[in-house]
Amino acid sequence: MSRFLTALPIAVALACASPAAILAQTTEAPAPTEEPAQTEQTEQNQAPQSSSSIEDQLSLGENADGSPEVGKPFTKEVIGAWEMRCIQDAEGNEPCQMYQLLDDGQGAPVAEFSLFRLPDGGKAAAGATIVVPLETALPQQLTISVDGGQARRYPYAFCNPVGCYVRLGLTPEDINVFKRGKEAVITIIPALAPDQQVKLSLSLDGFTASYDKVSTVQQ
Repeated sequence: MSRFLTALPIAVALACASPAAILAQTTEAPAPTEEPAQTEQTEQNQAPQSSSSIEDQLSLGENADGSPEVGKPFTKEVIGAWEMRCIQDAEGNEPCQMYQLLDDGQGAPVAEFSLFRLPDGGKAAAGATIVVPLETALPQQLTISVDGGQARRYPYAFCNPVGCYVRLGLTPEDINVFKRGKEAVITIIPALAPDQQVKLSLSLDGFTASYDKVSTVQQ
């Protein structure tokens, strides 16, 4: 729902070493002369450093005035509980979607909810994407209810290293319910505790004003 490599143990590194290398370490060898040591030191000094590792440590910087950069997401404004997440394209347009980060009630992020509008004429007036943790029971699906009303169930579309995704369509009636509501509750089932429910609060504060500004995604 953001969010998030550890070094291999020395034992693993030794296990991967060739038998000849291990034998060389356990066989007594004559003391090295000064010449090999100098040669080894010279080779180390001449060995080129990895360009990728150096580049990883370099900052490419960002606009000092805080202005958006092409292709980089940014928060244009906050309306109630909603962020207007936008991306500037090469033509200078800034398509935006509604975004809210859901936590466990104690400040720890759990899921993400984003919403965009769809062109008129279809059954769905808007689309939404919900990202939940990988440790979620997928067969039980995800449910959403508004202000304690009738819950609707949605299947998971796919998972990747970030999390598991629900891609849902919202009808005009669904949007009206969201506009009138105060809180939506998203319920997921933990894979390791299928007899329990995790209920996440989605605030609808500012939903109407945000929805009026959200961009329409052309299909």
